[in-house]
Parts: sequence; C-alpha cells; structure tokens
Amino acid sequence: MKHVFRVLVAVCFLFALMAGPAVAGNVLTIKKGEPIHLAAWFVTTGPNSSLGIDTFRGLEIAIEDMGGSIKGHPVKLTSQDEGCGPEGGQTAASKIASDPTVLMAIGSSCSSAAKPGVPILWKMKIPSISASNTAPFLTDPASGPDFDGYLRTCHNDKVQGAVAAEFTFKKMGYKKAAAIHDGSVYAQSLAQVFADTFTKLGGTITSMEAVSPGDTDMRPVMTKIASGAPQMIYMPMFIPETAHCVRQAKEVAGLEKVSLMSADGSFSPDFLAAAGNASVGMFHTSPDFSALDASYKAFLEKFKKKYGTDPEAPFHAHAYDAMFLIKGAIEKVAVDKGGNLEIDRDAFNKALHETKAMKGLTGTITCDEHGDCADPKIAVYQLADTDLKANQMSKVPFWKAY
Repeated sequence: MKHVFRVLVAVCFLFALMAGPAVAGNVLTIKKGEPIHLAAWFVTTGPNSSLGIDTFRGLEIAIEDMGGSIKGHPVKLTSQDEGCGPEGGQTAASKIASDPTVLMAIGSSCSSAAKPGVPILWKMKIPSISASNTAPFLTDPASGPDFDGYLRTCHNDKVQGAVAAEFTFKKMGYKKAAAIHDGSVYAQSLAQVFADTFTKLGGTITSMEAVSPGDTDMRPVMTKIASGAPQMIYMPMFIPETAHCVRQAKEVAGLEKVSLMSADGSFSPDFLAAAGNASVGMFHTSPDFSALDASYKAFLEKFKKKYGTDPEAPFHAHAYDAMFLIKGAIEKVAVDKGGNLEIDRDAFNKALHETKAMKGLTGTITCDEHGDCADPKIAVYQLADTDLKANQMSKVPFWKAY
C-alpha cells in the first residue's frame, strides 16, 4: 500500500511540473479576472466529519466578510477530504500539489493527515495553514525543512496537555492518573504531554496504554488500567474511540467512579450521540470561547443565519482567523502588473510567518518562525445531563487555567 501511494505522489508531481502554465520559477502569476486559488483539505466524511465541516464554514464566512476577493481577484476555495488519517492526508495533499494554480492549502483537520501531507505540499512551494492541527511535532524545529511551509492558528498541545494535567492535579486534587491514546500523532503527543506535566507536578501515571483507530472493544485495555486504581483517565482521542472507551469504562470493575477526560478531538455533538449517557459528568479540554469579545458573538450570528445551526466543533473561529492571515500576507507581497497579480511563493511564506499582532476572533495572532500563531485560551468543560438532552457540548467552562 505504501508503495502505491509513493507512485501516486510521484505521478502527481510529474503532472504538476508538466502543467505549470501560471508558474515561472517560484512566482505564481494570476491573470486579470482569474481567482486566487486556495485549497482546503479537511475531514468531511466519516465519524469525525463535524470537525472539518465546521472549519470549512469558518473559511466561507471569512471570505464573505472580506467581500469575496483579495487585491481585486475573487477567492476560489476548493476542498479535498483528508479522512483524518495518514493515507487520506497523503492523497489529499498530492491532489492539491498537482495543481499549479493553488497558492496555499488550508488544513489539514487532523495532525495524522498533516504529518505526511505537509511535506508533499511544501515540495511544490505550497504552504499550509491549519485551524485544528495541535500536535507539537508539526512546529518542532527538529521536524526539519519539510515543515518550513507550515503554520497553525490553533493551540499547540504543549499547552492543552499541560492544562489537562494541571486541572487533574491542582483542581481535582488527584495524585494518580492513567492515559490512553490511539497511536495517532495528535493523541499520542497529547497524552504524553499530559503524563509528563502530571508527573512533574508530583502525580503518578499508573498506566499509559494504546489502542488502534477503529478498535471497538476497549475492555481489555480498561481492565489493565483498572489494576493501577487511577483517579482520572485521560483519553485525548477522536470521536469513535473515545466514545467506546467512555461507555465501556463504566462496565469494568474498579472504574465505575473514576473520572474521565478527553480533549478537543471529541468535542462535538457527534460524540454525545456516540457515547450517550456514559458521557455525563466527564471532562473535556477545548478552546475557551467565553473569553472572546463581541466580534466572535457577531460571527456566531452570521454562522447561525447562514447554516441554520450553531457551530458543532471547536475550530471554526480559528479557520476564520487563518483566512485573514492569508489575506494579510497576500496584500503584503503580491505585485499588481496591469491587472495581473504576481506572488513570489517564498516571499509569501515568509510574510505568513512574519504575521504580528493581527487582531483575530480568537485573540491576537502572532506567528513565530516555526508556524505557531495562536493566542491560546484553553478551558476545561464538564458534560451535564442538560447538555446531552440538548445535544450540544457544554459552553460554560468548568475551570480555566489562566
């Protein structure tokens, strides 16, 4: 299977090199009347689709708010489904990279898709900005030049994992905790940050366990965890795996009263439908939207009017901010030559990374050289019976770390 994907990537690169009518060197020329092409790569099908759909809607509202154009050129937004996994990320990135008209990619939704996908895009000098990738690996200098074209407007899980650990140790007063992940870049990194921080605070990690994406029987792992008698189980996975763990934990002797906590990857009404009554009382870490100002409230009104529903996942506002960050970088480096727009791809990527003090919905956006741009505000939420009945995640933070 890996060999097949390598062949597909190579073919896509070959077609890109053959096609290239709008590219001379590293300069993309957008002719008069032609659109600025931005390509989203989100998860839009399957059990985690609410994450990608919500994020895409944030982009659409941002484009409307900027009048549908940048520097006199309409914005064209296309989309690929990255499936919230490595193979889907590789496929989606390869399709985008094969199109020489694409200036920038927006995504991925999931860190596990970004890990193989970002290098494919950057080989074609297409930078990528994510509203929801939170794995520390992606902006770690040790990740190397393959990620020089990567940015994110969401938090780094070095922040979220630490918040979860501080809540467990300081607020709840627990001294023993276990963690479980699904082997994905996102979940494994987040669980490790939680474990490291909890240990530094003076707590004991009784067990660090792993399942695989798609697993449904979590009882063996939960039984193993129960032997260490933890007071909290941290399970920062995506919707299906977290839901199975939450439901089945209640069936394992010794875990009937243990506290459960997940993270933003399962912070969606789809999780409530999957976990049911077992989710009542558990905790989630996720962005704190109660800390945002009136501009976010106005955004929510537009969202509800346009789509007939409130946002369901956590990163709609981060996507909105990503679009305006892109707009600012284009306006900084694009050169108008008789109605044609010329954009040097390297200069564009540099301008993205040099974004400073941009007022966004989620706070003040300032990017560092490695692509971390967020103004992170993380809260802990507790699910109540009223949330389950209303089919919505809690909107009122139970605890704040700041």
